[in-house]
Amino acid sequence: MGSGQGLWTLALRTLVAFVRDALAEALKNEADIDVALRQPGGFHFCFSDAELAEREKRLSTLQKELGDYPYQMLDAADLRARIPQIGPAVIGASYTPMDGHVNPLKLLRGLHTAMQARGVTLVSGERAERIMPDGNGFIVHGKRGTYRAARVVLAAELGNRTLAPFVGLNAPVAPNRGQVLVSERVAPFLDYPTINVRQTDEGSVQFGDSMEEVGFNDFTTTHVLADIARRGVRAFPMLQHVRLVRMWAALRVYSPDGFPIYDQSERHPGAFVVTCYSGVTLAAAHAMRIAPWVMDAPITDELPSFSARRFENAQELISAH
Repeated sequence: MGSGQGLWTLALRTLVAFVRDALAEALKNEADIDVALRQPGGFHFCFSDAELAEREKRLSTLQKELGDYPYQMLDAADLRARIPQIGPAVIGASYTPMDGHVNPLKLLRGLHTAMQARGVTLVSGERAERIMPDGNGFIVHGKRGTYRAARVVLAAELGNRTLAPFVGLNAPVAPNRGQVLVSERVAPFLDYPTINVRQTDEGSVQFGDSMEEVGFNDFTTTHVLADIARRGVRAFPMLQHVRLVRMWAALRVYSPDGFPIYDQSERHPGAFVVTCYSGVTLAAAHAMRIAPWVMDAPITDELPSFSARRFENAQELISAH
C-alpha cells in the first residue's frame, strides 16, 4: 500500500468524522425516523495465521502513514471476552473503534421522507441519456422527458462514466459485484459490525463480503452465496440452523483506487460528479459536506483529494516510465 492510499484514507476519515451523529439527529427531527446509528467500533475476523498477519500488516502500514489510526489486534481469548458467541474457527481479529453501522432500510426511508418534506420531486423509472450545457444552466435529456436546472449533480452510479464527459468531467468507474444473504430475525447477539456478519437493530442478520469482477452481471450465484453462508457460520456456529429469508446481488461502483470521486467541472461550473461505492457509509458526508459545497459553500480541505485528476497524474507517471 503506497502513501497515496494513506492520504486518501485520512481524507475519507476527515470527511466522515463528526457528521454521522448530525445526520442521524436531522433525520430524527425532520422525518421522525431513528436510523439506529450505533458506533461501538467494528471487528475483522481472521481464520488463519496468514489472515491475521496480513490484517496486522495492513493496519500497521496505515498507522505509520497516518500517525493517528487506532486499532487493536486481538487473540482468540481476547475476542471471545468481547463476543462470547464467536466460533472456534476464528483465531483472532482486529478491532477499530471508528466503525459503526445503521439500519440501511431506515436510512433510506428517512432520506426519502426528509427530501419530500423539503419539496424534492422524485422521478422514478427515468434514464438520463445526455446533458447539454445551456447558458447559465443545463438541459438533461432523458428517455421520458427533458429537464432543466441551474446545477446538475451526476449521481448515476455506473452511468456516471458515460454522463461525465458531457459536462467536461471524468468518472472512470467500473462494476464490482457483491452478494448478500439476510436471515430471519433472531435474538440480539452481536452489537458490533463485522466484515462479513452483522445484526440489525430489528434482529435480522446480514451476511456478505464477496467482491467479484464479473462486468455488469448482477445475478446471484449459488457457489458464492454458499461460501458467504459457510464463512458466516464458521464465525458464529449458533447461526447454522437460522432460516434465510432473502438474497440479492448488486454492482458496486468502483474507481481505480476504490475511493470516491468528487469534482466540479472547470469547463461548465455548476456540474458536479459524486461517485462512491457505499452511499450508506458516506451518507452523512454527502449530506453535511457535499451538499453545502454544491450550493456554493466553500470547498472543505479534504475534498480536493478526491478529484478524478488524481488518475490523470497517475497515468502521466506510467507513461513517463
